[in-house]
Formats: sequence, C-alpha cells, structure tokens
Amino acid sequence: MSTPERLGKYRITDVLGEGAMGVVYKGFDPGIGRVVALKTIRRHLMSGADAGSAALARFRNEAQAAGRLSHPGIVAVYDFGDEGDVAYIAMEYVEGRALARVLGADLRFADDDILSLMGQLLDALGHAHANGVWHRDIKPGNLILANDGRLKIADFGIARIENAALTQVTSVVGTPGYMAPEQFLGKGIDRRADLYAAGVLLYQLLVGRPPFSGTTESLMYRVVNEPPLLPSQVQDARRDASFDALLATALAKDPAQRFESAAAFKQALVAVAGRPPQAAVSDDTLVSVMRVPPPPQPPPPSTASPPGHWDAAVLARAETTLARHVGPLAAVLVRRAARECHDLPGLYAKLAEQVTSPAAREAFTADVALHRTAGATGGATRPPTVAPAAPASTGGTPITEALAAQCTKVLARHIGPIAPVVVKRAAARHPARAAFFVALEEAVPDADARAALRAELERLPKT
Repeated sequence: MSTPERLGKYRITDVLGEGAMGVVYKGFDPGIGRVVALKTIRRHLMSGADAGSAALARFRNEAQAAGRLSHPGIVAVYDFGDEGDVAYIAMEYVEGRALARVLGADLRFADDDILSLMGQLLDALGHAHANGVWHRDIKPGNLILANDGRLKIADFGIARIENAALTQVTSVVGTPGYMAPEQFLGKGIDRRADLYAAGVLLYQLLVGRPPFSGTTESLMYRVVNEPPLLPSQVQDARRDASFDALLATALAKDPAQRFESAAAFKQALVAVAGRPPQAAVSDDTLVSVMRVPPPPQPPPPSTASPPGHWDAAVLARAETTLARHVGPLAAVLVRRAARECHDLPGLYAKLAEQVTSPAAREAFTADVALHRTAGATGGATRPPTVAPAAPASTGGTPITEALAAQCTKVLARHIGPIAPVVVKRAAARHPARAAFFVALEEAVPDADARAALRAELERLPKT
C-alpha cells in the first residue's frame, strides 16, 4: 500500500506506524495550520470477516467515545472521514513516548513523578467518566508521556459509552494484565474497571512489575481469586507499608469495595503522599525519557509487480488473509513466497512457515482451511470468487443533498462525528427515502435512541 499524498483535506507528511488493519500517518490541516495524526483502517481487509467487522466497529467506537471528550489528558479527536477504500480518524498529534516503551526500557520513576503521572491519569479518567465514557483498556501502551511531561490517554477503541449498547455487556474485553475481575468474568462493568487498571499501573510504577503475571488462563484465576502481594511484601521493591491500604482498595475484587470515583482515588493518593501532585513529571525524568528510542519505522511497502505466473486478484486475497495475522508485512511476504511457489496450496504453506507466532500461524491456517471449504481456492491464475453487491433500493422519494444535510445534523446528535460518512454511504446504497432512513437507524445501536432517531427523521420535510 503506497503512501497517499492526501486524506480528505489533510496533507500526508510522514508515516508514524502500521498495524494489521491500517496505517497511522502524520498529516497537516492547511485550513487552520495544525499538525494531526491520521489513524486509518483499510476497508479491503474487513470484507466478509468477523474480525474485520469487529475492527471497524472499534474504529467507529473510538471516534464516538473520544470525540465527545475534551480534556488536556486525553488525545483529542478532531474529525472522522472516508477517502476511497480508507476510513480515517484525525486526532491530536502528540510528541512523546508510549509509557509502555518507557517502562520497557527499565526507566524507574521517582515518587514525585509517580504521583504526577497518577494524578494526571485520574483527572483525565474523572473527565471521561463524568461524560459517560469508560475506557476499559487503561494500560501503559495506551498512555503517552508527551515531551512536556504531561500524560495523555489514547485509544478508546473498546471504550463503552454509558447508555449506548456499543458492545455486549457480557463480552470479555481488555488487556489481561490490567483487567478487573469483572472483565474476566464477563460481568457488567462501570468506571471502577478503569480505576482497577489505574491501581495496577500504580502498583507497577511502585514495584517495577504488575501485581499478577502469567498466561491468560493463570492471570484470570489469580486476578479473580488471589489477593495481590502488597508493595511492602515484595522483597526487591523496597517499599514501606504506606501504599498498601490504598492499593488493597484500588485492587479489590469486588467493585463496591474499590474507590467510588477517580476523584476519591486521587484524594486518597494525595493523603498517602502528603502533598499534591505536580502538573508534569520532572525535567530530569523527561531527559531520560527522551533517550528512550521511538519504535522502529516499518519497512516501506513493496511496489514491485506481482510475479507473472500469478493472478493479482489471487495474491490480493492471500495478502488480505495473511494481513489479519501479521499486519502490513503481509504484502512483502506474499510477493516473496509467490516467486517461489506455483500453486495456491504451496503458496499458503510457504506463508504459514513465515508466521513466527504459533497462535497467529494456527489462526492463519484455519482461515485458509475455511476459504478452501468455501471453494475460495484454486490454481495460480484463478481469481477468488467475489459475491455480487446487493442491489440498491429503488422507488420512493429520492435523496436530495438538502435531505442528506438535514439527516447528517440529526444523526450527529446520536453517533457524533462519523455521521457524515454514514449518511454518504447510506445515500449511495439506498436512493429511496424509506430504505435510506432504515440504513441510518441501523447505525444507532441503542433501541431507545434508534426509536428517537426514527421519529426525528420522519418529521423532516419531504422536499
């Protein structure tokens, strides 16, 4: 995938990173002269795949959840757009390091800096919770320590918006080492799951490691059943008992026994420290953080033509399947394997050999087997079968630009900045008013909100 010159109104200036579903670019908004980060998701990797559909749902959820928040401790979301086969979120560009990378470099924070980091985090969480958003995946990898010493929360992809059924209440989501017991058990959660994760981070900053470790299965058992070894009990941590009671509360198995709010957590932290937190970490610490190297840049995408004995559509299908498990490196791996292989089974076998993670290799092999069962494989020059697109709705009152604009305003009150994209897609697929309205309603997950939207749409003038 070549780097585009623009996405919507934004000029692309650099590549910041790549993942399995898309690329994060550095961009520039010429209208107001602002540098932005552009997080993208490639639509061709989502077609017909449950994993892809879930990724798109997370992507939209991130725009909705973070888009309703405005706090210096939360990465701001500016815009949601659609450009060809790529959807994107334009967000605040933050110069700094992910806290996970800093901790991975064995950098230990002084107590004043720990107090500052936790105070900033709890202030930002308090703002999110007050606006009905629970992050549900607080961890060092989703926290950015900016070059000015301020902490920012990023990645609201699995956040839950209060009173909006964006995910199943019983779905298990999060990162195992930072998940609260109720998340492992698939129970209903609220803001106190974020406060538990904040307690895990505090423990890690004080002790040098999280309270529990191990495989996912052992983590689940220990988090649900075992009390954590408190800091004063960890021999190499060299901590007294001053934080023990606070962490016992923050990491309580029962949410009702934890801090009621981020503000209560912060108040208890200040009481233990005996002083308020600084607004930013110290300059000496920032110097050390800046020495931590940024993540390596991904290799540039291959621009070579596909080997002549292969149909480009077949290789594209193989790349799509592999990319779900290894990310953008799939393009390079597929082209290399295609030069050595002359039939599809051999190609997929060669690709499986190059997937280093056993779990990813097993999942990739399962995907390949599923495609073969569905009749999607064939010889080297046979393209995959593509299902025909569903016919567009016909008849009824047509969709005018004025109606689309009105619908965008109405829908934005329910789903936020992704409304223009939803309206654009629905209008292209359903030119009749009734079917168009139904498509818009499907974008609102909550039944009551959907009914309210339907009533608002029906009141719009028919001209």
